[in-house]
Amino acid sequence: MTVRERTQNNERLTLCEKAAFSENTRGRVVYEPPCELRTEYQRDRDRVIHCASFRRLKHKTQVFIAPEGDHYRTRLTHTLEVSQIARTVARALRLNEDLTEAIALAHDLGHTPFGHAGERALNSCVLGGFRHYEQSVRVVERIEKGGKGLNLTYEVRNGILCHTGGQADTLEGRIVKFADKIAYMNHDFDDAIKAGILSEEDLPVELREQLGHSKSQRINRFVHALIDASGEDIRLDPPYDMLFDEMHRFMNRHLYTNPVAKGEEHKAESLIQTLYDYFQKHPDLLPEEYRAILEQEGAGRAAADYVAGMTDRYAVYMYRELFIPKSWGI
Repeated sequence: MTVRERTQNNERLTLCEKAAFSENTRGRVVYEPPCELRTEYQRDRDRVIHCASFRRLKHKTQVFIAPEGDHYRTRLTHTLEVSQIARTVARALRLNEDLTEAIALAHDLGHTPFGHAGERALNSCVLGGFRHYEQSVRVVERIEKGGKGLNLTYEVRNGILCHTGGQADTLEGRIVKFADKIAYMNHDFDDAIKAGILSEEDLPVELREQLGHSKSQRINRFVHALIDASGEDIRLDPPYDMLFDEMHRFMNRHLYTNPVAKGEEHKAESLIQTLYDYFQKHPDLLPEEYRAILEQEGAGRAAADYVAGMTDRYAVYMYRELFIPKSWGI
């Protein structure tokens, strides 16, 4: 018996009947022989961690553009927090933790530079629109590894696609959808406190009394509530579903549309739109790895893929190189 087979046997012994068993995966677009050491979902997790798009998340905005400090979240730290929360829930419900982790780690691979400001910019430019969750699937299917993609299993790709809207086919994918919101609502509020934009007292009294007076307490309450209510499906029961929605509304009103926090976003949107327009008109300047996309899907699609994959600082660097005059040296 191989190590993988022993792991699959452990899944049969320990996971609940509604779990996504790795041996029952719907598989990959391109068949690959099984690994002796890892299950299919473990291989997917490892491929995500080792890919270039995952590394670039460390220099992509979560909420605050170019924050002056070492402790604000980036898209990478957000991803790790989502993974931690999702794994905790999956383990408690006896679902497949490896699948849950693979989805969580990959769910934002397609996010643009400058967070949702960059997403809005490309959505206004790209024919058919631009949505980061669809782009995340595109990254793992079409863009990574020089156009070969990561060839992930169906269950991981489905979980990535449905982490914002729709409903994943697996309970593991549905966990990630909840974990994403639990993570970003609470850590974005924590960052807003660090930035002096909000204070703990700004949170409505009902939310503080019901959920707690710290980030850790609120995450803990939501995680416990999610575990307690879930069974046939992943869900929150009253009063936590209402508290969940109320906290989301509070964050939309007081942070995600706050002019102090979002004051620079119009500049980011303009920068992204300008880069997209430039590379759409000058596709010959796209890197070699985007040439196949250019030939098969056109300049607009190739330009969108290239710009979406940039980090914040690389996008600024490229804009400076293309549009800002350089000083003469002596």
